[in-house]
Amino acid sequence: MFDAGPLYLENLNAPEKVLVNQGGTSSGKTYTIMQLLYWYAISRPGAVITVVGESIPNLKKGAYRDAETIHARTPELQYYISKWNLTERVIHFRNGSLIEFASFETEQSAKNGKRDILFVNEANGISYQIYWQLRRRTRFKIFLDYNPTAKFWVHEKVIGRPNVRLIISDHRHNLWLSPEDHQEIEDIRLEDIELFRVYARGKTGKIEGLIYRKVEVVEAIPPDAKFLARGLDFGFTNDPTAVVDLYTQDGELWVNEVLWGPGLQNTDIYRELLEADPQSRRKRTVADSAEPKSIKQLKDLGLPVEAAEKGPDSVRAGIDSLKRYRINVTRSSKNLRKEFDAYKWKVDKATGEPTNIPIDKFNHGMDALRYAALATLPALALPRRRSAQPQLVR
Repeated sequence: MFDAGPLYLENLNAPEKVLVNQGGTSSGKTYTIMQLLYWYAISRPGAVITVVGESIPNLKKGAYRDAETIHARTPELQYYISKWNLTERVIHFRNGSLIEFASFETEQSAKNGKRDILFVNEANGISYQIYWQLRRRTRFKIFLDYNPTAKFWVHEKVIGRPNVRLIISDHRHNLWLSPEDHQEIEDIRLEDIELFRVYARGKTGKIEGLIYRKVEVVEAIPPDAKFLARGLDFGFTNDPTAVVDLYTQDGELWVNEVLWGPGLQNTDIYRELLEADPQSRRKRTVADSAEPKSIKQLKDLGLPVEAAEKGPDSVRAGIDSLKRYRINVTRSSKNLRKEFDAYKWKVDKATGEPTNIPIDKFNHGMDALRYAALATLPALALPRRRSAQPQLVR
């Protein structure tokens, strides 16, 4: 039924109960596991399958979106599905099986319900206590996936235990990437060997030389935060279009990913921005000045878009202005958070020391954020002493 690759077969044929899928960028691990969950739902009548993410917005951008894509691309699959409850995010099958998508904020909430199969998507965003409760209530198979930017509880409490298999994948296992996609990932070696190990080879890393270190993950933008500007970085074929909102409160910055995706025409950007935020027509938007035609088209459609000011040192100036502040990024900003964890200074190959030049990778959201910052932050006062706030952190 599925156009599956080696990673699918590796997971399908593994006898262990717990399958840990550690993978680099574009290895296809989430897509592959969702294909496998469809197969289990069809082949095991009455199976209850739970897909868990750290939040519903993250699931919608990850495993749930892959489930929709697989369904749309696989006509043979559609026969087996009796109902798709979009509100509850539950896929019902003719044989009584179901696939449900959920998130759990507390250990207590994870105690509800039992299942046959569990998939923890991007497990490094889930606490061990929540996983432990979910594992206890899973009868047959458990799948976990993540990018290995740093060690976390999976390495300490799961890998190496009985009935657990570690499967490491990278982009070379994804047979459906273009040669250009493969080469772009391989070229990370030219930028930084540690990033190459993590993102091109799926090896567990500890990324040094990060540009933004004062970054915390929070649940939401405070309701009384002041909106500063929206940054927009255009992409198309391989690079995504990234749209990021920038706010301030109490001398700190608050950022939220609004839109992220490849292959978007300007009309798509306009439509999706209005769907994501009905107030988009009223929000100052600062976009990459290298795309004057796109800026004009969006302005003609009714969005208040202006070109970002660029100079000989505008990249460094934007980074410096942002680094003066503590940055709070919303938990739902999945792609933006990944870039904060990977955006770093280039390393001098002769000395092994970081330079003052950022790498030209993992910077789509970073560029969008920088455009908004350059247009607004110079007018702000320097940050005050940080006050205690009951916000969630990493």
